[in-house]
Amino acid sequence: MENYPTDFRRVPQSYWMASTPRTEYPALIEDVEADIAVIGGGIVGITSAFLLKKEGYKVVVLEADRILQGTTGHTTAKITSQHSLIYAKLQKKFGEEKTRQYAQANEIALQLIAELIQDNNIDCDFMRQSAYVFTQQDRYVPEIMEEAKIADLFGIKASFLSEIPLPLPIKGAVCFDDQAQFNPRKYLLALAKEIPGNGSHIFEQTKAVDIQQGTPCLVLTDNGARIAASKVIIASHYPFYEAMGLFFTRLYPERSYALGVRIKGDYPGGMYISAEDPTRSLRSQHDKENNLVIVGGEHHKTGQGEDTRNHYLKLRDFARQLFEVEHIPYRWSTQDYTTMDEVPYIGNLTTDTPDVYVATGFGKWGMTTGTAAALIFRDLILNGYSPWMNVYSPSRFTPVASAKNFVQENLNVAKHLISGKLSSVPGIAEIPRGGGKIIEHDGQRAGAYRDQQGALHIVDTTCTHLGCELQWNSAEASWDCPCHGSRFTYEGEIIDSPAQNKLEHIQE
Repeated sequence: MENYPTDFRRVPQSYWMASTPRTEYPALIEDVEADIAVIGGGIVGITSAFLLKKEGYKVVVLEADRILQGTTGHTTAKITSQHSLIYAKLQKKFGEEKTRQYAQANEIALQLIAELIQDNNIDCDFMRQSAYVFTQQDRYVPEIMEEAKIADLFGIKASFLSEIPLPLPIKGAVCFDDQAQFNPRKYLLALAKEIPGNGSHIFEQTKAVDIQQGTPCLVLTDNGARIAASKVIIASHYPFYEAMGLFFTRLYPERSYALGVRIKGDYPGGMYISAEDPTRSLRSQHDKENNLVIVGGEHHKTGQGEDTRNHYLKLRDFARQLFEVEHIPYRWSTQDYTTMDEVPYIGNLTTDTPDVYVATGFGKWGMTTGTAAALIFRDLILNGYSPWMNVYSPSRFTPVASAKNFVQENLNVAKHLISGKLSSVPGIAEIPRGGGKIIEHDGQRAGAYRDQQGALHIVDTTCTHLGCELQWNSAEASWDCPCHGSRFTYEGEIIDSPAQNKLEHIQE
């Protein structure tokens, strides 16, 4: 990518990945015992393991790829209890006490990150900032005013403003003071270094495939090695093991996009997100050049919508409206899951799994809610109780809070399950290098991608989760499921769950 991201032959790369070293922890090759097995090496897994080891537990972290390369390595990395316009909605859905729990959990998570950075002398570009939700439309002003009032009621320093530091005309904004930003990989790589030793381990390139509950629990892996542990924490973004939790009916997947933009002149400070769609998010990142702005937004259901490359172009155009853009060295996208009532699931996987815990459904706000999850796990394992366990419980029943999204999202799944089967597809056609499309191959629907060397890669595009038909993602060169968010490389390897099996490769 040169001046602007119109040439997509270069693989997308986030600033966080580019600015930090690759990890090289070993694979698990033989059975191991631990007090606690943590499945997943993102912010939830690494923070949980770090905190639990400090309490004297022997902890094993198991990561299918490399730690901190998933959503945690492709975030906008705002450390904030301001999750767009959330508190007024929570109060109406859940009442005052559970809304207070939500606010307190995220404020304390922010404080914990700041304390861990200071106590461990972590150089991770941590910087206090104000966070703003702004609107350019009159109809959102009453909601923003209400958000400021209710957030302040729950102990958050919030205020309504008619202007913000950005060179952008607005109708109103809510500002949360004393929030923060950082480089998440620098922070979490420092925590990860403290985990191995004295019976604790980090293992990479080893995929967990099942859990056998018992005393102890057994975590089974793709290479046959097992972890025996008293407790298991599932921190794998989407839970690879569900135990009748039916999370695919209670979570919906979305993709969003970000650019790392070099600008001339100074950034005015602050972290920003729009109240209305299409979402626009901004923050700065101070490095040696000191003029990088992260511009994010353009969310959509995974596997649905327009040519995904256009999302980057729209963010580029937005950046050019605000700043004099020099060049755009970084671009990336990520996948997030959201619960139907918009509050993450954190706690025991189900009521029948007292020794298995899960954290999922962070809805794009994983820096604080992921850290709060680690605190909840620590408290549940130490004491059997967390002051925030009720609002985040994966077993909660919220028919009123969830009803609208539950119906909409599951109707959406049914629509794409059926339409994918009925859609007509062309035969083999000229596919340019770096291009992919749905084709008909020997009478069946298939997906074809031509790599930069001209070789053709053909896969069966039926999702191995529940059989939806995959769609081509041109921006990331992947096959994406429009139903539940599974994603696969052009060679059929799994990128994102819930699918547990790769795609069948078809010979040309």
